[in-house]
Amino acid sequence: MAPPALPLSHDAIIQDSWSRCRAFGLNHQSAPAFDQLPAEGIARLLESQHSLVQTTHQEVLPYYENILSNSNCLIMLADNQGQVLTSWGTQRFIEPSLTRGFSAGASWLEHCSGTNAIGTALACEQAVHIEHDEHFLKANRFMTGSAAPIFDAERKVIAVLDVSSDSYLPPSHTLGMVKMMSQTVENRLILNLFHGQHFQLTFNTGLNNLDSQWAGLLIFDESGQVLSANRRADNLLGIRLSRVSVESLFNVSLLELLNQPEGLPFALQSCGRHRFQCLVKRPKQAPIQPRLFSATQSAEPESAAVAAKPQAISLNTLHFGDSRVEKAVRQAERLLEKDIPLLIHGETGVGKEVFVKALHQASSRSKQSFIAVNCAAIPAELVESELFGYEKGAFTGANQKGSIGLIRKADKGTLFLDEIGDMPLPTQARLLRVLQERCVQPVGSSELFPVDLRIISATNRSLREQVQLGRFREDLYYRIGGLTLELPPLRERSDKEALFNRLWEQHREPSQWAGLSREVLALFSRHPWPGNLRQVSSVMQVALAMAEEQPVRPEHLPDDFFVDLEMEPVDAPEPVGVDLNDTQALNRELKAARGNISHLARRLGVSRNTLYKRLRQLES
Repeated sequence: MAPPALPLSHDAIIQDSWSRCRAFGLNHQSAPAFDQLPAEGIARLLESQHSLVQTTHQEVLPYYENILSNSNCLIMLADNQGQVLTSWGTQRFIEPSLTRGFSAGASWLEHCSGTNAIGTALACEQAVHIEHDEHFLKANRFMTGSAAPIFDAERKVIAVLDVSSDSYLPPSHTLGMVKMMSQTVENRLILNLFHGQHFQLTFNTGLNNLDSQWAGLLIFDESGQVLSANRRADNLLGIRLSRVSVESLFNVSLLELLNQPEGLPFALQSCGRHRFQCLVKRPKQAPIQPRLFSATQSAEPESAAVAAKPQAISLNTLHFGDSRVEKAVRQAERLLEKDIPLLIHGETGVGKEVFVKALHQASSRSKQSFIAVNCAAIPAELVESELFGYEKGAFTGANQKGSIGLIRKADKGTLFLDEIGDMPLPTQARLLRVLQERCVQPVGSSELFPVDLRIISATNRSLREQVQLGRFREDLYYRIGGLTLELPPLRERSDKEALFNRLWEQHREPSQWAGLSREVLALFSRHPWPGNLRQVSSVMQVALAMAEEQPVRPEHLPDDFFVDLEMEPVDAPEPVGVDLNDTQALNRELKAARGNISHLARRLGVSRNTLYKRLRQLES
């Protein structure tokens, strides 16, 4: 399991490509050859690539229709030999003498067409952007191009997607779009290959980006062997995945993973100690026990940006007696109608977005839009166009509006910028201008649009330290940090038990009246909760699904919950032979273990759940 290969720098890509072109015998005055296939060759090519073309059409067309349709660009799909298969968009910008190079069967490999987005992306097997003058052949310098290779389930390059134009499209935007499109196609190819016959694990760094095409994707069978994975999974886990066991990637048993409720997010820790939010999907005919979970229980992950009618959340329901949370609520209330920016600081999962939603609901802007943006969930190349919008007409000379952007969508309402510390520096400069001038200038436009909004920011890191490291603008820091409110982590809150009961009430089914047992409340109170309220919600949903109409007991809790509770010595104790039906022997061992169920389970060589169930049976 080697680490993923490091990408080449842009300058190295261009330099290497020009060296190859000279080795091919090309010079700047050479004409592109394109090596056009004859008609019968094109027919055979398209027939052999029918499935790829169809899949790409389904995945790419929404991007073209919603984002690129009014820009003067052409999207092309080529195979791994650089031969054009199909295209979407306009060819009006193409030099008349070169139109044959943009039709099916034309090749864009470097040896016949010089440095170009398609051929160079294939040569270096990574996404590239080629500016006008970076093309080796002068004949191709009328255009710019961004391209990204498409890999199949075996990690072989099978195709490449390209966005070309004669306009000065923002390089970061087009490169981000083509990366996103190629990843979407790759994911679909993997899913199509296995036809839903195996287990599917989707994972990412947080709930907000769990449903993104940038999420890691693993396909594994009932034995836990990973059959396929996308490249994003490589990057998240820090290794290049081959056929390994899923248990070797995460600190989880196969049985626990297979018994996770479908559609409900849960947390996993990788063997590299990174914590991820996950979703599991079972095959159509799952070779495991019948489902234990109600079909009515589901949870849709939040997207990177959500514009929905906020639920009625009262500020007074955010605390149950904790003095620090109550202080934050009272301070925020005093600034509800004042033009003083708020910065919410707290660990991941402490409820920053819920807090801001409650502020919005309590303000005079409650009837207007609440727009939540996770700055860490949007690819860096797309942050500016997503926030500020872009003017499609600017790319074509027409005066047609493109995307208005999330800031303008929040006009008259509240814009919540979560994880603002992850915002790229160039975007920070543009945001500062919005805050100062209360106007937005879309990407590619010279027009300013006034906005009236309340901006509240949040972060899980020290922005003051980020400023000192040069990663966050000092002027923006003082602009957004009029009042900084600290939300304490769950482990430090004094109202934990009331909070646990409130979350139980929130997640239970109408028929579930039995609450949390005292044993579970004791375990909850001892737990460090590194994932804070988000982790509690996930554990609570799993426990309720397992308990059905019984009180929630320790055996209903997922094994992942116990990992952070274990305080055992590093060296595992020697296993002991004890008959699980011998009540006295079990009680004697439990006393020797000082009530530590995890420690005793390891000594007996059984799972915690098995031991809990056996002790419960012996008590009854």
